[in-house]
Amino acid sequence: MELHQVRYFLALANTLNFTRAAEMCSVTQPALTKGVQRLEQELGGQLIYRERQLTHLTDLGKAVLPMLERALASTEAVRRRAREFQQKDVAPLAIGLAPSISACLVLEPIAEIRKFVPGLDVELREEQPSRLVELLLEGEVNVALVGDLDEKPDRIDDWALFEERYVAVLSASHELADLPAIGIEALREAIILDRSNCDVASKFQRLWFPDVPPNQIHSSCRDLHLQHLAAAGLGIILAPEHMPRLPSLKALPIEGDPVWREVRLLAVQGRRYSPALDAFVKVARLRDWSPHTGSRLRSEHHSRLEAANIVE
Repeated sequence: MELHQVRYFLALANTLNFTRAAEMCSVTQPALTKGVQRLEQELGGQLIYRERQLTHLTDLGKAVLPMLERALASTEAVRRRAREFQQKDVAPLAIGLAPSISACLVLEPIAEIRKFVPGLDVELREEQPSRLVELLLEGEVNVALVGDLDEKPDRIDDWALFEERYVAVLSASHELADLPAIGIEALREAIILDRSNCDVASKFQRLWFPDVPPNQIHSSCRDLHLQHLAAAGLGIILAPEHMPRLPSLKALPIEGDPVWREVRLLAVQGRRYSPALDAFVKVARLRDWSPHTGSRLRSEHHSRLEAANIVE
């Protein structure tokens, strides 16, 4: 099936006149007629009743018309997108986020690079860290933010952006909500909402529940689902401090701040960076993350300042 044949048929379906359809397509009438006939041969049936005064679509023509319209529109959109890309009118950037990394972390870097990367087109994709590594290598995402990562291929560049503590998130009406901090014994007795595939679950298990598993009745792989459960008083979430919270929830420190994790930036080593990717990596690595994620956060930026004796 040739695109010009589809275009000829759509023009004819719109005008129901071979002469006007040929003029719309800037071809001769015999050329248009031949193109429509070849399309009919390929589809295995007549699309147009050719009558002098009553040219109209057949039932087959009516059936395939919307599909051919969508096919032509999609093809034209692809061409337009390719043209914009070649002209640098579009700068795509696919960012992968591990489930425990909130999109709020990348909003300000995106806004910053948008100022000097025209046509920035961002796609955010949430996957497990191991899957994000695969998507990086496959070229499906350009860069990824993950938490603790067990292992990664040598081909993956890896930069530590900052460290953050985990806190207890609970309803303001929860019986423990008025404490200045929550102790480990209280957590052992409380209902802990289970975040499926949590990247620091092994740390919680090792530190607080070495012999008996936590009391976990409710679970979800979505932070928002867990927050609604917590807001209903059904348990406590152990969450990274940067995670945005529902207004009815509050975050309490855990005594001694026992659990911290790194947030890391991943990209494929040796792969040519697009302007959008290059800008994002530079902004992310140079950014001071601590004001955005909490005063207790230890950022790479802050560490560099301390090393230079700029921060007391």
